[in-house]
Amino acid sequence: MRNFFAKPSDASAYPKTDSGSGQLKEYGYDLIPLKKSTVIQLAGSAEHQDVLSGLVESENIQAFIAPRTIEEERTDSPVPVRFFVDSRMTSVVGMVPRGLEPAVLEALVRLEKAGKSTRIPAAVISTKNGFRVNLLMGATR
Repeated sequence: MRNFFAKPSDASAYPKTDSGSGQLKEYGYDLIPLKKSTVIQLAGSAEHQDVLSGLVESENIQAFIAPRTIEEERTDSPVPVRFFVDSRMTSVVGMVPRGLEPAVLEALVRLEKAGKSTRIPAAVISTKNGFRVNLLMGATR
């Protein structure tokens, strides 16, 4: 039975194969990734297979994550992710998994303070359950 009271970013709102992955233990106290190989797999990518299928072969994919508004912070809304590919923005391709939002948002702040692009490198991977998006968090160190 579907839980209609679940928040959209709640892991129970997505099937197990599309709930995303990543762990906060892969980050230091200051939320800097401990390894260059640290990745976060987005949740909710199953419904965006049409967009992702065209990007599997693409290199230099960058994830665009808009800063959260005060209202989004107050309601604890999900963090949507879009791609910036070939000078254009795609539609939403997934959501940051529940509990990993601080690591992603802190990476954006860290990149901005360093004067770098605030887009996080990403990769589209093919799994037995379809295409999924990995944010290459280790590249933000």
